Amino acid sequence: MSLYQGLRKLADQAKPLRLGLIGAGKFGAMYLAQVPKTPGVHLAAIADLSPANARANLARVGWKAERYGATSIDDALAHGTTHVGDDWQALLRHPKIDIAIECTGNPIAAVEHCLEAFRNGKHVVNVTVEADAFCGPLLARRARESGVVYSLAFGDQPALICDLVDWARAAGFSVVAAGRGHKWLPHFAQSTPETVWGHYGLTPEQAKIGALNPKMFNSFLDGSKPAIECTAVCNATGLVAPSDGLTYPPASIDEIPSICRPQDEGGVLEQKGQVEVISSLRRDGTPIDYDIRFGVFVVFEGETEYIRNCFSEYMVRTDASGRYACLYKRWHLIGLEVGISVASVGLRGEATGSATCFNADVVAMAKRDLRVGEVLDGEGGYTVSGKLLPAQKSLAMGGLPLGLAHGVKLARPIARGQSLTWSDVVIDDKLPAYAIRREMEALFPPSVRSTQRAA
Repeated sequence: MSLYQGLRKLADQAKPLRLGLIGAGKFGAMYLAQVPKTPGVHLAAIADLSPANARANLARVGWKAERYGATSIDDALAHGTTHVGDDWQALLRHPKIDIAIECTGNPIAAVEHCLEAFRNGKHVVNVTVEADAFCGPLLARRARESGVVYSLAFGDQPALICDLVDWARAAGFSVVAAGRGHKWLPHFAQSTPETVWGHYGLTPEQAKIGALNPKMFNSFLDGSKPAIECTAVCNATGLVAPSDGLTYPPASIDEIPSICRPQDEGGVLEQKGQVEVISSLRRDGTPIDYDIRFGVFVVFEGETEYIRNCFSEYMVRTDASGRYACLYKRWHLIGLEVGISVASVGLRGEATGSATCFNADVVAMAKRDLRVGEVLDGEGGYTVSGKLLPAQKSLAMGGLPLGLAHGVKLARPIARGQSLTWSDVVIDDKLPAYAIRREMEALFPPSVRSTQRAA
């Protein structure tokens, strides 16, 4: 049965999937725009730090006020409406909520929300991939131990990349590379919320109309989000990270099979089975025609002459050898696609991407020279960006996960471009996110531990 047929059946039986949404910002609003058009789901509750902003977004996306006027979750469940409030614990502890959608974008809060959902027998669709990047393997384990499903969110690029990787492997292909596109030039790594719109390609007026968060969008531009998302992909698929971070090779879609192949065959990969991010700009800033800036891709291998002949017969675009081919989606629709994850989790008990190992990590790096006592402001801010590294390398150097580089003070000066370590910051070891990260490190130790700093 297809997902849509399954949802229709639930609607016909008046047994919808009962949902709770935590965080109704830009991403959440995009999903809210689709909820009234999706059969078989009932969004019973929304929890947001600002219920007024949540209601404003509901109105913005076309909901009628009476639809979100429920006085309580019980009232919402009884009348098919939605309760809007600020109590996320009440949402997660309500016995009739089936699936929680974590959409805050705050990695430390998201970890608390996920753990509380598991304790209360709730499946989780986790939009906050920043949380998955620093402790996804343990979150997935905790979910399994609780008998629930923990899933990345479709529409976001990691889940879409996982889907392409799964397609290739299930069809019998070896995956050579997978990743996403990005608008990238090296100096973007120092971008701040004040410079983001000029680099990104929007005016401040356009950003205001769309209610776009400059810090969040800057986390994409400065390389933090690509590192975070590739970490999630590595840990969900078993693909590996480059040894010294993403290289952002420029390429058109047609060039991807030639670029994403091993170095000894003329490509950029250190090894087969690696993630990479493709830039939509040449190094001189020239835009590339037919780019994959907003898309995702998988490169797979024709390992026999017969398969390579099939590529040729069906005019598959490959590298010059005919060995490496690429499947891609040029766009992703963000929150508009989250319903795929909700349906997959609710109907099939299947995640649309979930950590299975600890292959990769994203470490905080100084955007500028940082002074003792400065407070780090996390991804997309003024102080740090993220660097993708193999987990073994990150743990051996004691790297500070980017997801925990929020609101912590520096204990020593850090030079621009230098990676941060645990010993560089003063951090609250009582934070649940800190505890679960340290627990995960103990469960997935590197083969060699070292305290030396890596540049």
